[in-house]
Amino acid sequence: QVQLVESGGGLVQAGGSLRLSCAGTGRTFSNYGMGWFRQAPGKEREFVAAISANGGNTRYADSVKGRFTISRDNSENTVYLQMNSLKPEDTAIYYCAADSVIRRPSVASYEYNYWGQGTQVTVNS
Repeated sequence: QVQLVESGGGLVQAGGSLRLSCAGTGRTFSNYGMGWFRQAPGKEREFVAAISANGGNTRYADSVKGRFTISRDNSENTVYLQMNSLKPEDTAIYYCAADSVIRRPSVASYEYNYWGQGTQVTVNS
């Protein structure tokens, strides 16, 4: 089992950058694939980025490809989401999630077993 805590959200101007962190508890953090999802007001939760347990594979939503980078440091039990060139449409609550099954990084929220509480990202135009 793993518990996840996100941090790093905030208010930023369009074109700016933020780095989100997701700290996980438990000795087996390195066994989990990790993902970032987001949910804007009135919208469904959507996939943003995912990374395999060993960090060797990543996947991105088309809307963030080339602007966001997911990475992880298993020695620190932490996964990161570097967000550059932010746009107002990136405004949402961002959640990290852990997938206990060894597989290609998943874009499907239902395949993630554990979720953090979320961190708000607001991008002003």
